Amino acid sequence: MGQPEFWMRGITVEGIAPALQPVAHALLQGLEDLEGVAASLSVDELWARPGGAASAGFHLRHLAGSLDRLTTYARGDALTDAQIAALRTEQEPGDGADALLAHVRATTERALDQLRATPEDSLDEPRFVGRARLPSSVRGLLYHAGEHTSRHTGQVVTTAKIVRGLAGG
Repeated sequence: MGQPEFWMRGITVEGIAPALQPVAHALLQGLEDLEGVAASLSVDELWARPGGAASAGFHLRHLAGSLDRLTTYARGDALTDAQIAALRTEQEPGDGADALLAHVRATTERALDQLRATPEDSLDEPRFVGRARLPSSVRGLLYHAGEHTSRHTGQVVTTAKIVRGLAGG
């Protein structure tokens, strides 16, 4: 059996406010799980769509892109043209595991840096999401970033198992 999940390791992620530790733990757990399963997937396995489901490659790209977008909104910023363009190409096959995981790692590190820079007394400040300016808060966006990362990490793990199982591996 491997290590317990991050939240059960008794680790405080340095420089991150107590209220944001669960977000940091979710991000670090997601990264650890993804590196354990996705690194060994071939390009064909990454972009396979078993039964028409979304590919593991899509989930990796979407996880990183969503994390970037959610942290942008948490800062009170609008999405850039580059972020919007990246959103439109999340499902396009191509990148291999090394490139996708590098993107997830970099996005996770930027998110952790943002958590370190987020004062605890700012967590209930209002923020808005998307063109419709749906209401949220710094806390809501950051907690959703952790939850969303966990959700798509699970989808990568499950899709990888299905793809490998269908291939007889």
